[in-house]
Amino acid sequence: MGEQTHHKEETMALRIPKAELPAELKETMIAQLGTVPENVEVLWHSPQVTQDNLEFGAKVGAWDAAEESLKSFAHMAVAAQVGCSWCLDVGYFQAQNQNLDLTKASQVPRWRESELFTPLERDVLEYAEAMTNTPPTVTDELYAGLLDRLGPAAMVELTALIAYVNLATRANVANGVRSQGFSDACEIPLAAGSDTSGVASTA
Repeated sequence: MGEQTHHKEETMALRIPKAELPAELKETMIAQLGTVPENVEVLWHSPQVTQDNLEFGAKVGAWDAAEESLKSFAHMAVAAQVGCSWCLDVGYFQAQNQNLDLTKASQVPRWRESELFTPLERDVLEYAEAMTNTPPTVTDELYAGLLDRLGPAAMVELTALIAYVNLATRANVANGVRSQGFSDACEIPLAAGSDTSGVASTA
């Protein structure tokens, strides 16, 4: 039992030690999220990568052609598929602050079995997973259906967002960054992922 616990702790540990952030950046992070995100501390070994990542993440967050709820669901679908518990945690934290339907947000990891999502939301979730598959499995039919309902600007934005979230989630998983408990403030926990679903932002 002790050996199993030790192994679990090893597999969930950061693969690179945290770097010490400048006091001003640390204060900004605490003001925004209540704590310092571990992925920022990890990335700070390269301040340039960190700053560029934060700046681009802020630009992504400011895009406004696509509906915020659709983008949040897409973000969470990618995080669930890639296995980024940190991103799911923050996605859920952000969902609470964006006044999303928390019951619906909690079902994103098992959206195929849930009856809560609209046809458009289901297609967005499917699109996020299809883009995240390796190689991608986006079909002409799925893309055309979303383009018809969203319009060109929102479609381009949604696609770029999903691509960016893939970058961020995969970096977090590779670096060993795990959930920090941001979703502890939420009353509804995330549902367990579906077996059929496939494998901020500091995202």
